[in-house]
Amino acid sequence: MKIIGLTGQTGAGKSTVCKALEKEGYFHIDADRVYKSLLTPGSELIGKLESAFGGDIVLPDGTLDRKALSKKAFKTPRTASLLSEVTHPAVIEKINEIIREKEAENVKGVLIDAIGLFESGASELCDFTVSVTAPEEIRLQRITQRDNISVEEALLRINAQKDEEFFVKNADIVIRNFPPHDLESEIKRITEYGQK
Repeated sequence: MKIIGLTGQTGAGKSTVCKALEKEGYFHIDADRVYKSLLTPGSELIGKLESAFGGDIVLPDGTLDRKALSKKAFKTPRTASLLSEVTHPAVIEKINEIIREKEAENVKGVLIDAIGLFESGASELCDFTVSVTAPEEIRLQRITQRDNISVEEALLRINAQKDEEFFVKNADIVIRNFPPHDLESEIKRITEYGQK
């Protein structure tokens, strides 16, 4: 069973590539969804976040106050890296669990879709990694339409992420998800690489 790691900047079109690979028989693991699934009231991860960032990030009903956590976690580079130190191991452990389940089900392959694929160490679980790219003006257009936000807000998101060079340099394959590149041909490059 092949394990593909997929990443790229916001608006590059990772979801489109994931959907195409799902049609090829790959099971899609969205790292963001995995993270959210670990944040049930009273969960071990909420407890660890509370220890790291204080009790005021948890609401009276035991749910995580995401805004309060964001304010504290993104205050300084140190607190941002503390958030990663707490969350990444829990997410990777859960992803590993899903991979084992899918292996037992004999699926063709698994797709780990994660913005922090390389930084979290999730890339270590993969047979190979793919970065999806698109020029900034196309990504801006996609983000503003997708999330119904202003160009300024979209730019803030873009600038908060690593640059394209980081994704290109670290990936085994780079997929160009913009004209004149044909997405079908680009996807074929991934499936062919997976057959090696």
